[in-house]
Amino acid sequence: MLRVGVTGGIGSGKSTVCQIFAQLGVPVYEADKEAKALYNEDASLREPLIYLFGPEVYQGGQFQAGVVRKRLFDEPTLREQLNALVHPRVFARWDAWCAERQGEGHSYAIKEAAILFESGADKTVDTVVGVLANTSVRLDRVMQRDGLDEAAIEARMNAQWPQERWEPLCQHLIQNNGSESLIEQVLTLHNQFNHAR
Repeated sequence: MLRVGVTGGIGSGKSTVCQIFAQLGVPVYEADKEAKALYNEDASLREPLIYLFGPEVYQGGQFQAGVVRKRLFDEPTLREQLNALVHPRVFARWDAWCAERQGEGHSYAIKEAAILFESGADKTVDTVVGVLANTSVRLDRVMQRDGLDEAAIEARMNAQWPQERWEPLCQHLIQNNGSESLIEQVLTLHNQFNHAR
């Protein structure tokens, strides 16, 4: 089974692209959602996370993402330590998930990840699709979607690799500025991936 990574910066539309693949019957693994689930489900993570971020990282037994987000902006060096804890567990879950999907007879599966290259997750897939959009388009989308101001969105954008850095590392690109059909671009890739293995 072919393993396809889909990545893109905040507001690029990678989730919309993955929803189209899902509508075509392709299994989609949402790495960011899986990582968030791990914080609450994996008991072995609790102690090291409390050590890194303090007891307020869990309130009422629930992981507090806002606490971590604020600390990561204030102390960027914590990001590497957090990633070293979480990413190996996410990679292991991805492997197990792929084994299940292969058993179901799928010809390919998708891993959606915002920080595919930063996390090293590109090494867990066979090929990568990058979803591209201009900064102004991305800003508008996130403002409408999340109700954040421009400064808050730019801070999130700056926490990710810039598009120019990861774009050359992708084997496939999808343009999502609104001028080209997303569905047609996804269908073209869907046909390629179905015949790749």
